[in-house]
Amino acid sequence: MIGLIYTLASWQAGKLAARFGYFNALKFGFGLMAVGLASGLLLHTVGAKIVTACITNIGMCFIWPTIEALVSEGDTPEHVPHAVGIYNITWAATNAAAFFIGGTLYDHISHKIIFYLPLAMVIGQFGLVFWLKILHANLPPAPAESKMPPPDPNRPSPARAKTFLRMAWLANPFAYVAINTVIPLIPDLARKLELSPTLAGFFCSIWFFARLGTFVILWLWAGWHYRFGFLLAAYLLLIASFAVLLLVAQFWVILVAQIIFGLAIGLIYYSSLFYSMDVGETKGEHGGVHEAAIGAGIFLGPAVGATALRYFPQHSSSSIWAVSGLLLVGLAGLVWLRYRKN
Repeated sequence: MIGLIYTLASWQAGKLAARFGYFNALKFGFGLMAVGLASGLLLHTVGAKIVTACITNIGMCFIWPTIEALVSEGDTPEHVPHAVGIYNITWAATNAAAFFIGGTLYDHISHKIIFYLPLAMVIGQFGLVFWLKILHANLPPAPAESKMPPPDPNRPSPARAKTFLRMAWLANPFAYVAINTVIPLIPDLARKLELSPTLAGFFCSIWFFARLGTFVILWLWAGWHYRFGFLLAAYLLLIASFAVLLLVAQFWVILVAQIIFGLAIGLIYYSSLFYSMDVGETKGEHGGVHEAAIGAGIFLGPAVGATALRYFPQHSSSSIWAVSGLLLVGLAGLVWLRYRKN
């Protein structure tokens, strides 16, 4: 349900941010997230928690597309990869850190920390938006020559660039299908390996750090841009590592599989965002589509897995095989987009 809401809200939020202003979108997004998190602290029924999660999720939909547009809006094509790289490294580092320490905070402080800490951060970010808007208003106008850079002879044709954008938009939701099938099953994985919440947070965050390392490499090295072999290899590794993660309950095998999983996820996500910001001028709308594709993956992974378990409860691994089959459908679509005749 969260994934479905995120898909629809992100798609529209990207358009609204482009229409009504990025800073206004950030204010609304952080404000709504604060309302949702505060409600989660005060309301204690299961239904209320679900509603507050949805409210927080809708607020978040106004954050990601807007920031993605802000980091690249008005930049020259030469600077976009640098800006996108810094953005990716920043969010991936904090995401990995949150997952790494989450179990420890839960064990040693309180389960309410999942509301207190994000709420404090969101309120701080809400205030930062006002400060950044003042700084932005006082910036000198960009030199005229920076707005019209000379054409880059190494850039692909517009048709080829759009093909890579479509392929990345297709691959990224399937990557999130895998992610959001793995994450709900981490408690089961922790039980199999007899890990406490603290140790589960440490061990099961390895792929987050592998993704972060991949982002750093892709930021520093541009040789993967518009090369299908890298995207295809990442997708194949995604399928293989996903199946190993959930079918093999051996410590060292899972450790290696997590590293490969993080590498594959990293390149697929980076491709989607980079091509979204590099192709065309509608950064906010492209950011919204990029995030909507993520929401589709968040929705499809758990939905397909749960459906498989519903109809084949006697087979405990039916959800894994069902999602693996879905990933193969994505692979077929990826190859079709690459070699179809325009």
